[in-house]
Amino acid sequence: MEKKQYHVGIIGFGGMAGWHNELIQTIDGLSVAGVYDIKKERCDYAESIGLHAYGSLDELLADEKVDFVLIATPNDVHKPIAIRAMEAGKAVVSEKPVTLSSKDLQEMIDVSKRTGQFLTVHQNRRWDEDFLTMRQILKEGKLGDVYRVESRVHGSRGIPGDWRKEKEHGGGMILDWGVHLLDQVMYLMKDHKLNRVYATVTNVTNQLVDDGFTAELTFDNGQIFLVEVGTSNFINLPRWYILGQNGTAVIENWDLDGKLVCASGKDETDVVPVKTAAGLTKTMAPRREDTIHTEPLPVVKSDIRDFYRNVMAVLDGKEEPNIKLPEVMRVMKLMEAIFESAETHAVIPFEE
Repeated sequence: MEKKQYHVGIIGFGGMAGWHNELIQTIDGLSVAGVYDIKKERCDYAESIGLHAYGSLDELLADEKVDFVLIATPNDVHKPIAIRAMEAGKAVVSEKPVTLSSKDLQEMIDVSKRTGQFLTVHQNRRWDEDFLTMRQILKEGKLGDVYRVESRVHGSRGIPGDWRKEKEHGGGMILDWGVHLLDQVMYLMKDHKLNRVYATVTNVTNQLVDDGFTAELTFDNGQIFLVEVGTSNFINLPRWYILGQNGTAVIENWDLDGKLVCASGKDETDVVPVKTAAGLTKTMAPRREDTIHTEPLPVVKSDIRDFYRNVMAVLDGKEEPNIKLPEVMRVMKLMEAIFESAETHAVIPFEE
């Protein structure tokens, strides 16, 4: 039997949609049927690079050639567009965050069930190689019992100068980058309950939405995850910092610079104190080289095209979705708990 060719209609043709378009060109069995954007100049640009531009959203949704749509608009209109698309008989891939609240998400899930149309979210950071490498470090167990994991992304330019600065469009870093980092943590910890959430936000460059946040997440197995996004950081802290009973790992950046430092099993009996300007310390003295060993990161490679391959396989009835709606809902409710904690200055019980 001849392999089916899937066609996607792209709604919203900004920078992220351009990335999707380039990626789709490299995937066998998938092509772009056309795009629609409310800005004429974006439709003109699409046509200038050889894409069909629809005259309206209704025209795109009426095209029988379109198997599913990609929604790459500002966050606040994901929900109404997704509902219109599903009611028009189209499967939906939404950019993250899928919408702005758990209540809105439940409405979208209800429409998906009622229409029988597949709905998923482009949580592409599950394919980031730094995340997959961190997960491999935990799996290998060389650090012993891991009790704390710190996940950070830092920039120094504030929030990009577009709708991401505006609350009414779903702006702010919790919804922009937080949704990625929190999805990674919750996916990793899917078999554990998140007991407590405590968070703070920053408004250094923007008073309307958060331009950064720090959240401490405590799980039922005692592991603590610190998740942080900053946009006024001129010296970046490591992307990942992993603390275990027998060692520490660091992943500095997306280029996967980093290492593991583990105890060798040899006792250190004679600790040479460190002399500081104001006294001695044995507690903070470095270990002798013969009591530790350093290893390179167990780098894990990935292929982001697997996201769309899975979407097509789901539509074929051959696979389960990689990004499941209960997982998306869990992260949405976590973001709401982070907003609540930051506003009330309180620890929020989550899944006790």
